[in-house]
Parts: sequence; C-alpha cells; structure tokens
Amino acid sequence: MQSRMKSDRTMTLFFLFIFMSAFLFDACSRQKPQQAPPPPEVGTITVKEQEVVLTTELPGRTAAYRIAEVRPQVSGIIQKRVFDEGSDVKAGAVLYQIDPAPFKAAYDSAVASLARAEANLPAIRLRAERYRELLASGAVSQQSYDDADSAFRQAEADVKYWKAAVESARINLEHTRVTAPITGRTGRSGVTEGALVTANQPTPLTTIVQLDPIYVDVPQSTAELLRLKRQLQSGTLDRDEAGHNKVRLNLEDGTAYPREGTLEFQGVTVDQATGSVIIRAVFPNPDGLLLPGMFVRGVVQEGINKKAILIPQHAVSRDPKGNPLVLLVETQGKVLERQIFIDRAVGNQWLVTSGLAPGDEVVVEGMQKVRPGSPAKAVPAEETVSSGAAADHSDKPAAPAK
Repeated sequence: MQSRMKSDRTMTLFFLFIFMSAFLFDACSRQKPQQAPPPPEVGTITVKEQEVVLTTELPGRTAAYRIAEVRPQVSGIIQKRVFDEGSDVKAGAVLYQIDPAPFKAAYDSAVASLARAEANLPAIRLRAERYRELLASGAVSQQSYDDADSAFRQAEADVKYWKAAVESARINLEHTRVTAPITGRTGRSGVTEGALVTANQPTPLTTIVQLDPIYVDVPQSTAELLRLKRQLQSGTLDRDEAGHNKVRLNLEDGTAYPREGTLEFQGVTVDQATGSVIIRAVFPNPDGLLLPGMFVRGVVQEGINKKAILIPQHAVSRDPKGNPLVLLVETQGKVLERQIFIDRAVGNQWLVTSGLAPGDEVVVEGMQKVRPGSPAKAVPAEETVSSGAAADHSDKPAAPAK
C-alpha cells in the first residue's frame, strides 16, 4: 500500500514538471523580438544664403602725412634754439634765432636811402614841370628840358629801387627767425648755439613730421585686383558705395586700431619688382599711436556677396589629398559625405563657393558618432549643445552622503 502511494506521488510530480516546462516554453516563445537601437543624434545646421561683406587683409607700413626739412634762408650764427627736440610745434612757431644784427643794419640803411630818394623827388618833379612850360614859350632849349625830365624819371626809379631794397632787407631780417613751415613733431636738432649756417645749405637744421593724420600704404597684387574686377563684373560681388572707401587697421601686436581710415587713392602703375599696386589710406592719429614706418595690416573692403554660404570651420574635414569634406544628413536619415569648394575664411567660418545648396543639413556636432551611409537623427545644433551640457552635468559624481 505504501509503495503504491509513493508511486502515485512520483507520477504526480512528473506530470507537474512536464506541465510547468511546457508553460515556460510557451511563455518564452511568445516574447517580442528585441528592437534595434535608435540612430545616434547629431547636431546640424541648415544651409542658407546670407549677405556677407568681404574684406581682404594686406600688409603695409605707415608714412608721415607731411615731412618738412627745415633749412636757413639767410647765413649767420645761431644764437638760440627755441624748441625742444621731439616736441609738437605749430606752423609759424620760432625754432632757431640767427644773429639779426647785420640784417637789421642793412634794413636801416635801405630805409634811410629810401627816405633820401623820396625827399629829392618833389624838387626834381617841379623842375621838370617848370622846364616843360618854359619850353613851350621858347625860354629854354629842348636839351635843357630833356635833362630835367631824365633827372625826374631817374629820381622816380631810385624811389622804387629803394622800396624794393627795404622790402628785401625786411624779408632777410625776418628770416633770421627760423620758423616751422608745418604743424607737427620735431626731430633731432642738427646744430647748436654758435654754429654757422648758410642760406639753403644741404643739411637740414631739423625735420618736422606731421603725424595727425597719417598715411598707411598697403600693396595689393595685380592678381587680386583682376579677380576682384571679374567678380564685380559677373555680379558675384556688389560694390558697397557707403563703405567702399573705409579701411580698418590691425597693429603689429594683433590689436585693432580704434579709428577707421579713408581710402585716399589707388596706384595707377604696377611695381615691376613686386607685381603690385599701392593703396593709400588716411587715418586720424590724434593720440600719436601710429608712427611713420610701423608695420601694420590694412583691412580693405572688396564688396558684398549677397548669396554667400557660410559653415563653421570645425564642420569641415580633409581627405588624404587635402580636399575639404562635410557630412550631410539626407531626408531619409542617412549620412552622406560630400566634397565642397572653399574660397576663404570669414571669421571662424568658411565661405563655400560650391558643393552646398540652401536647405542642406550639415553635421557640425557628433561627427565621431556616424560615418557615411549610417543612419542618424538630425537635431539643431543649439539643442544638441544644451542636451550635451545637461548630460555632462548629470554625469558628474554625486556628492558623498554626510
């Protein structure tokens, strides 16, 4: 009896095991298949045309607006130097004083001679008039009248001569005060007190340089000029008449000069040694920051591209041959690699001439997540940046519990 009950229990457990196994197998067979992971998100920008002012940066040097070499116009001994070397002077300010004594004596002598000539003139005039009346009545001979008239004309000439002599002596006396011909900054003095100088000597006494305003000369290659003219003629660039004559400046240390200059002229001849023409601009320089001979870089406006396509520089990669490439996300969600053609850098962006069209989605973030042909989900770059920042913040380790 006990053996039979044991046998029935064993059979019951066996059937129970079979039933549970079948139930578990059926449950496993009804599970849904595992879904594929979602495509990675990449930050993209939508290509669009925009208006861009194109400029070119050219090396150049500053040049003084005016330079005057000061030389004496009379000979004599330098009595005094009135200015300080390196100081700013106004036009007409006295720089040197030459000994005026001999010129003052010459002036006084000319004045005295003029006074004597003018004193003799009335009597000689009356004599000539009297002889003319007497000649009409036959009281004097023709020869006597001719002599009186000649004496009168000579007296008039003497007065004119001595007037000119007085004026010449006065000018020479004024020239003993050597003055500044222009407003500017003086250089080193070439003479000291007691030095003998001569009129129109080859060596200047000093040099005055006008620094405000100041010239900036920048050379531009003829190849660049021809390219610019072709773009203007074809309509690729438009001339901005309002800003065409404006020039900006970058200094040697890389900082921007705070004031804007004006294009003065463009050279009409080509330097055969360099193949370039000179562009001259005028810049205000009230603080004297710019000095003649400084190396600078002039930023000259070329024109306006009203249909420019710009993309960030970090969105562009290079193939082994150096050709620029970008990744695009197609409407089907596939990644496409495309070669583009670049004209120049505009700030931190590339100016694309061909290879992209308005509406293209260019990958600018997450490029390491995808490759050509793989699926991707395009997300505006700003959203990607914000979500990435949030992810970085959430990935930080939590503070230890206190």
